Amino acid sequence: MFHVENYSGSKEQNYELLIKQLRALLEGESNTIANLSNASALLNQFLDEINWVGFYLTEGQELVLGPFQGLPACVRIPYGRGVCGTSAKEERTLRVADVHEFPGHIACDAASQSEIVIPLIKKGQVIGVLDIDSPIKNRFDQEDENMLNQFTKALVEYL
Repeated sequence: MFHVENYSGSKEQNYELLIKQLRALLEGESNTIANLSNASALLNQFLDEINWVGFYLTEGQELVLGPFQGLPACVRIPYGRGVCGTSAKEERTLRVADVHEFPGHIACDAASQSEIVIPLIKKGQVIGVLDIDSPIKNRFDQEDENMLNQFTKALVEYL
C-alpha cells in the first residue's frame, strides 16, 4: 500500500521525496491515464497555494485535456496559444509570475494569478505538458522549476 510521507525537510528534500513517491506509485504500471492521474493527485497533495494541476496531451498540433485536479478546464489548446500551447510549441518550461501579463493567456479559472508549464518530452517529441496554476502571483520560483523539471523527467520514463 502506498502512503504519503511527511514533507518536513528543505524544499529540495521535499521535492526529492515527492519524486521518490512518484516512482513508487508508477513502478510496474504502463497505462498513461492511470500514471498521469496519480501524478496529478500526488502534486495536488504536495503543492500548497495552487488551484489547478494537471496534464494536457499532444494530439496533432494541439493539446487536449488529460488527467487533472481542480475545476473543469479548457479542453483543447492550439500549439502556440496561451502558456500551455507556447510551452509545447517552444519545447521549454514557462514560469509566469503574473498570467495577466502573458500575451494570449487563456483563463480557464479566473482565480489563477501565476502558472508554470513544463513540456513532457519523450524521444525528442512533446507528448504533452504539465500545467500548474496558483491563485497568488509569483508562486513558483527557480527551485520549483528545477525540481518540477526533474519530476516530469521521472514521470516520462513511465509513459
